Amino acid sequence: MKLTASRSNRTRIGRFLACIPARLTPGHRQKDPMTTTSDHAVPVQVDLKQAAAPERKPLVRWLLANQVAPSGPEAEEDHKPNAWWKVMCLTGVDYFSTLSYLPGIAALAAGALSPLATLLIVALTLLGMLPMYRRVAQESPHGQGSVAMLEKLLPFWRGKFFVLLLLGFVATSWIITITLSGADATVHLLENPMIPEGLKGSAVIITVILLLILGGVFLLGFNEAVGVAIPLVAIYLLLNAAVVAAGFAHVFSDPSLAAGWTDRLLASAGGGPMDLIGPAVIAFPLLVLGLSGFETGVSMMPLIKAAGNTPEEVMASRVRNTRKLLTTAAAIMSVYLMSTSFLTTVMIPAREFQDGGQANGRALAFLAHELFGAGFGTVYDISSALILWFAGASAMAGLINIVPRYLPAYGMAPEWGRAVRPVVIVYTVLSVGITIAFNADVNAQAGAYATGILAMMVSGAVAVTVSAVRRHSRAGTVGFGALTLVLLYALTANVIEQPDGIAISAFFIAGIIVVSLISRVKRTTELRLETIEFDEAARHFVTDSIAFDGQLNVIANKRQAGDKAEYADKEYEQRGLNPVPGAADVIFLEIEISDPSAFSHTLRVEGIEVDGYRVLRVKSPAVPNAIAAVLLALRDSTDRQPQCYFEWSEGNPVGHLMRYLFLGQGDTAPLVREILREVEPDPALRPGIHVG
Repeated sequence: MKLTASRSNRTRIGRFLACIPARLTPGHRQKDPMTTTSDHAVPVQVDLKQAAAPERKPLVRWLLANQVAPSGPEAEEDHKPNAWWKVMCLTGVDYFSTLSYLPGIAALAAGALSPLATLLIVALTLLGMLPMYRRVAQESPHGQGSVAMLEKLLPFWRGKFFVLLLLGFVATSWIITITLSGADATVHLLENPMIPEGLKGSAVIITVILLLILGGVFLLGFNEAVGVAIPLVAIYLLLNAAVVAAGFAHVFSDPSLAAGWTDRLLASAGGGPMDLIGPAVIAFPLLVLGLSGFETGVSMMPLIKAAGNTPEEVMASRVRNTRKLLTTAAAIMSVYLMSTSFLTTVMIPAREFQDGGQANGRALAFLAHELFGAGFGTVYDISSALILWFAGASAMAGLINIVPRYLPAYGMAPEWGRAVRPVVIVYTVLSVGITIAFNADVNAQAGAYATGILAMMVSGAVAVTVSAVRRHSRAGTVGFGALTLVLLYALTANVIEQPDGIAISAFFIAGIIVVSLISRVKRTTELRLETIEFDEAARHFVTDSIAFDGQLNVIANKRQAGDKAEYADKEYEQRGLNPVPGAADVIFLEIEISDPSAFSHTLRVEGIEVDGYRVLRVKSPAVPNAIAAVLLALRDSTDRQPQCYFEWSEGNPVGHLMRYLFLGQGDTAPLVREILREVEPDPALRPGIHVG
């Protein structure tokens, strides 16, 4: 029905234009829109999802105080930024702590060839992993890592499930990092000769206590975690420097040590060069675990301080500082790995690396006791235990910065999943449960630890390879492609050697998918929006409609041809089916599905006129939620109660439900009413829903 408001009506209702701002954040109701003139328009910004929520108790407010921003260029970080070298210490508690066990693993796996196997790892670090993660930092500067890069490869639901798969490996890697590092810290404490024998059987209890303390640190905040990490890393590196310096002095003073090693090396090479290379390559997958700090380094980019006058300059500065972090950490670790691998191989008898040996899992601690005595050795044991314990902090920070950026945004976790403290509690409880289940046994968790880390590395290598292909970088494509193959070899070898690791990873993946789907179903009737934007034409349409008779009547329409005949037939049909007042003006509301796998979305309402029929068009992941949001925004902005008119949808209700869950559309009218009922508890204040 084509209706035109009179000049007097336009003048009288013109003030309403100021009350439908160009940008609306729904929720707050402007009490008297007639008092606001177009010359002094103030955008109404309120939150409908919280409008009817009861006042939160102090404990709840404290738990939800710190939120992890959604990933993306508009994300705002709540954490106080820190200098890159300070954040390096937080990532370093994971990366550098591998010195506690990696030289022993290399010696056990490769024997006299341990330094050669370690050299392969150092080469991979400097020539492969470092360039790879420098590229990842540039292309995902908000801390999402390679997950965000790979998410772009697949659209819609395929992309979401792909991310869930990757997050399953991320969770495996970092949660097992927390539990395994805590258990290894306990081992270092209990192996000290000064520890009473009565504590030897208390590994589970001690590990659980360490995990609870770690969770408590993160409940205080990120800055407290960074503050703890700095002295732990500094002291640990200094103690290792002392051990390395004393070790080389001892080797130089006793030529028989180096001579004995070279004799063993020559004996190993008796059959030719392949006898040297083969064992080193076989041991290589076990040593890749020493590269675990790169992904966490990238995930903590939001914590790194950056300078600049514009957002672009700040982001470029953050990328540069992250690259400094990665390069410095890689250089420090490479020097320590080569020196400690050489010293432990030359100075420690092979039998001590075996099960039950004094150097098993703690080669450098063994040297510290041998070179400096029990006093220094005890200090070293305590430092090793502390950095291993706090290696879980690096993993916890990575989990907090990655997982909440995806699952709540997908509707696959409760909204409180964005808050730091609740997820810290969840991860801590989960870590305690895993520790008890594995009896705080380091070896029992090693397979899952390796599988998770290697899967993350493979995903990063694939991401940068695809990026190089898209950038037409031939050198990058060849180099990163080769890196992908190397890491795939390491992952495959690890799965064959320790199949329990992939089984545990599958458990995490299945758990995330099940929890995500349940959460998605439970959250389907949420409002699911952050912002509504009305263009100028849409604002005028609403103004004119109210000007005609003081009412706001909206007809929901699923656009077909979008021509004059469609709207004429639709209006005629609705006036016959529903109680649309005979002389009332109407506006059509049409929702076009954008990405049904998305959950929340900024709604942009566009006004379109088709042969005199006024249409509000919106793109949204879900039709019912978008209609409810627009109706509530119109109600709150105009102080008028919108009346929306529908017709019943044909089809099976179960089929409609499945279509709504996965395609964003179904039997729209009852879903719109249910969403309005949940958002607005007062029936008298809800927009009217009429179905014929």
